[in-house]
Amino acid sequence: MTGAGQLPEPDPRAAGMDPSRLERITAHLEGRYRVPGRITGWQMVVLRRGAVAYARSMGLMDRERNRPVVDDTIWRIYSMTKPITSLALMQLYEHGELLLTDPVHRFIPEWRDLKVEVAGDGETRHLVPPDRPMNVRDALMHTTGLPGSVVPSHPLDYRYLEAVRQAGPGTTLERACSLLAELPLKFQPGTAWNYGLSTDVCARLVEIISGRRFDDYLSDEVFGPLGMVDTGFVVPDGSADRFAASYAYRKGEAPSLLDDPEASPYRRHRSYLSGAGGLVSTIGDYARFCRMLLEGGSIGGTRVIGRKTLELMTTNHLPGGTDLRHMATGGFGESGFDGVGFGLGFAVGLGPAATGDAGSAGEYSWGGAASTAFWVDPVEDLAVVFMTQLMPSGTYPIRSQLRALVYQALAD
Repeated sequence: MTGAGQLPEPDPRAAGMDPSRLERITAHLEGRYRVPGRITGWQMVVLRRGAVAYARSMGLMDRERNRPVVDDTIWRIYSMTKPITSLALMQLYEHGELLLTDPVHRFIPEWRDLKVEVAGDGETRHLVPPDRPMNVRDALMHTTGLPGSVVPSHPLDYRYLEAVRQAGPGTTLERACSLLAELPLKFQPGTAWNYGLSTDVCARLVEIISGRRFDDYLSDEVFGPLGMVDTGFVVPDGSADRFAASYAYRKGEAPSLLDDPEASPYRRHRSYLSGAGGLVSTIGDYARFCRMLLEGGSIGGTRVIGRKTLELMTTNHLPGGTDLRHMATGGFGESGFDGVGFGLGFAVGLGPAATGDAGSAGEYSWGGAASTAFWVDPVEDLAVVFMTQLMPSGTYPIRSQLRALVYQALAD
């Protein structure tokens, strides 16, 4: 699969999948979601055994300008940035530049004296030293205790947001880390899972350790080697006509325009290079990323991560092999919580009986705020990428439905 341009003609038989049963995907997404107006357009690729089993581009990427989804449509992938950022940091691990057990303050010295806020008598709060320092693995796993959740629910989350507001425009990853140095942690590192700023910390660690801006590092070490030519933090002028509009869910009504592609902040360079959610990409580009994962860290003879490092990243690291239901604070993540562990940048399925979804133990995945999603199933040598632009994610159970639709089409 190329990084841009036309998607290849699917060959479901070569992929060991039933072509007529794969068409249930099209019927479902069209009949349940696009034709009734719940989403404006969508795109999906299924890879198996080195072949493309299924590829469709349907509907409109820009309803207001009547622009159809094309094979190289550019989508906001939001939190599907996180696995890319995590892989970038683990590339530096492979160079011996860090250990997972290294305290983050080794690289960000102003965090050396971070305290943890705990409850006292009544409504009082007080600060205590951490039982152990926050480490690199915590940053990769969302177990840092840092404020700044995706869905704010703690007073410290709001204090951080206010600090960012007062800092004004032009905030960088470095500046954000300085703001966090002024606040305590919400919980002892490693004791809970909180979906927040941890992956932006990983991006800042990449900058510090590599000595390069985060976007430059990704371009040189990930996107360039993989041929991901349309993935980045900005949509250039020459690609603007391929950039999708983003929409917001409205109960009982057609989705409302949320981000006009011609006026979008993604059309200009931004100071904050979010490793947690700042990238745009195409389905062809992200499918190349997934194919690299399926092939153990390399594609077309180009290796970007070691096989054993990738195994380390896609193993459940939650204490005692537990799942997110027992570790998560707050109710939001880009995967389910039941039967879902977490590795170094990826959710890790503990098996279909645990998750309640079709799949395999050891599959790994994540999604984005605009309802995009991917998963990789090494047992079945299968990867799936789904793109649309409807916020918030989780509005509809598309991700679980797609698992049922994909796995029922396996022919052998």
